[in-house]
Amino acid sequence: MKALKTAIVAATLMSGASVMAAEVSGNVALSSDYFFRGIDQSGGEALSGGFDVAFENGFYVGTWASSIDFSGGLELDYYAGYGGSFSESVSYDIGYLFYGYPQGPSSEEFEEIYGSVSFADATVGFAISDDYYASTGSSTYLYVDYGVALSDSVSLGIHYGTMSADDPANEADDYSLSLSTEAAGLGFDLSWIDSSEDGGLFADNEIVLTISKSL
Repeated sequence: MKALKTAIVAATLMSGASVMAAEVSGNVALSSDYFFRGIDQSGGEALSGGFDVAFENGFYVGTWASSIDFSGGLELDYYAGYGGSFSESVSYDIGYLFYGYPQGPSSEEFEEIYGSVSFADATVGFAISDDYYASTGSSTYLYVDYGVALSDSVSLGIHYGTMSADDPANEADDYSLSLSTEAAGLGFDLSWIDSSEDGGLFADNEIVLTISKSL
């Protein structure tokens, strides 16, 4: 895992030096709540945003941050990866992601290697950590996403994910349905989120509204 992480980061850094053409994009969002794999991260409203740099050769780097209600109140992530396609309808993505909590203890921070393959409107992916959040051991997250246009302006997203981990407290299935549209230059996403676990911070028939703006 560490060797793959080093290769991805090194290749991405080299791409910045060798490829002049790059696209920079950003985003900011306000959500009524922030759930990560079926677990509540903010306990209410969350402000988030990030920036991405995508190079013509398929490499990209980025950062994303959100308000949370633990670890000092801030999550700050960094990632680097590579995306490409096998054909017009089949694409892939692989990368490294660091979950940081700069105002909390460093022991809570962790890393993942992720990858996915998309077939038209469906995506199958994974994320693997050799030492998950708060040093709780290894974990593997598998997921399936499917998106379909309901009209010219409204789309439906369907998600299912499952986590297996050394620490049973981290294990759960999560599900969501999302309706998305755009108006007045803003993105609107209304999601229903649920999980296989009851109680605690796990989602239990939650409704989340997110308003976003691309920069």
